[in-house]
Amino acid sequence: MDAAAKEQLVERFRAYLEAGDAQSEEHAQLAETREAAEAESPDLFTLLAEQAALKNEVKLESRQIKAALDQFRELFDTLRQSNTRLGEELERQQQSARDQQRDAERGLLLELLELRDRLRAGHEQARRYRPGFLARRGGAGTFVAGMADGSAMNLARLDDILIRRGVSPLPSVGHAFDPHTMHATEVVHKADREDGEVVDELRSGYLQHDRLLRPAEVIVNKRTEETKS
Repeated sequence: MDAAAKEQLVERFRAYLEAGDAQSEEHAQLAETREAAEAESPDLFTLLAEQAALKNEVKLESRQIKAALDQFRELFDTLRQSNTRLGEELERQQQSARDQQRDAERGLLLELLELRDRLRAGHEQARRYRPGFLARRGGAGTFVAGMADGSAMNLARLDDILIRRGVSPLPSVGHAFDPHTMHATEVVHKADREDGEVVDELRSGYLQHDRLLRPAEVIVNKRTEETKS
């Protein structure tokens, strides 16, 4: 055998040895990895114990979350009730303020109604005035007519003020007598009118919005037994 062949055999044998060493090292690493995995992986008892502990922890956290939600719910209910009570109290305060304002205006409005009654009476007298011959020659008719026009303008302005304050006349003539809003000052007996019907008004009544401001003074019909039959 020549030297070249011997060298080739030696190289092949060396390669074989190196391959064997590499496989041995790989097998050793695999064995170490398997042993480490077996050391790290728990047994069945440990796994079940850890699972039970995890379940208990989840249940405990669930109870804590439920308790927190219940507390939040109670807090929200309390806040809602407080807001409701606050709104009701605010509405009562506002209504009380409105009532106080109406009561404060009531005296002034009644005085304005008295003034309106006097202006209306003066206007009616001036409108019905018929001057005699001498009064006509003296210009009394023109003067009284001017007074009637002036009183009519004052009545219109006064009515505008009352309307802006929510004051409106109370209907009475032709309606049934209402003791809550009317005072019967006289009683008449008319067969052609209904029993309890208001036949005339001596003093006008007024409402302010939905409240009685001044009752009406009226004449009420009362049919006797003879007229009823």
